[in-house]
Amino acid sequence: MPAATLIARLIGPVFAVTGLGMLLNARFYAAAVAEGAHSPVLIAISGIATLLGGVAILNAHRAWTADWRVLVTIIGWLFIIAGIIRLVLPRIAETVAPAVYSGPAALMVAGVVVLVIGGILSFEGYRA
Repeated sequence: MPAATLIARLIGPVFAVTGLGMLLNARFYAAAVAEGAHSPVLIAISGIATLLGGVAILNAHRAWTADWRVLVTIIGWLFIIAGIIRLVLPRIAETVAPAVYSGPAALMVAGVVVLVIGGILSFEGYRA
């Protein structure tokens, strides 16, 4: 099984369920982001996990293709960038997260984007 397919099978359902959860439980997720953004331990642990996930994704798949597999590469790079920001510039993560995710419209947009990406990755990953 190609690495992109395996990664899509792993993160596709997680993204889809998370996006659906964000849409159905906006208040909960807004509160979780607001609380988590002020927890240095949580910022550090999520930074390590996100950076590790991004490095793992790009070690397995880092191809800039003209199809769905480019989503895997982009997600890997976004995870690396997010992890680095959380670990090197935690005050930025603490400031930006509540500003971006606390509003109901922003949370809904993020939920839809995550749900759609999860749907695409799940479809492509399990289609094969």
